[in-house]
Amino acid sequence: MSTRSADPATLTVALVKAGRTKIRYPAEPVADDGTRITVRAPWAAPGARDFGFVRFEPGDVFTEHYWRDRWYAVKEVRTGAGQLKGWYCDITRPAVLRGSELLVEDLDLDLWVSADGSSVLRLDEDEFEESGLAGRDPLAAEAAVRALDGLEHLARTEGLAGLVR
Repeated sequence: MSTRSADPATLTVALVKAGRTKIRYPAEPVADDGTRITVRAPWAAPGARDFGFVRFEPGDVFTEHYWRDRWYAVKEVRTGAGQLKGWYCDITRPAVLRGSELLVEDLDLDLWVSADGSSVLRLDEDEFEESGLAGRDPLAAEAAVRALDGLEHLARTEGLAGLVR
């Protein structure tokens, strides 16, 4: 289903949630080995966003790793000066690259891992439950929960840095 493109200078990442495009933003392609696509993009939302455990703001740089065969995306977050803030992980269906558009379906579950690994937070489990995915597509819901559990285990035991190198 996925296709490889001829290394465009810019990709558009389209994050879809519940059938609607949540956000679209340009990203610089970094690598594509046929399974994992890596892009780099500045913080795409207007202004800063404080989550309590991390603050994303203009100037932050996200190196985003998407897989065609895994149910997650891992985003390494750094300040504009290069200081690592941590990793924000979206639980998603496997990514699909169509031409210069990278389509990613967000399944509501997220994981935050602080730069030093001391904080590993499961996020938005209430939104996932409210989404009704378990009733509509139980296999996808099971895959999403397995992906979150696997990423959390990896973050707590080995860290995520090795996953994205």
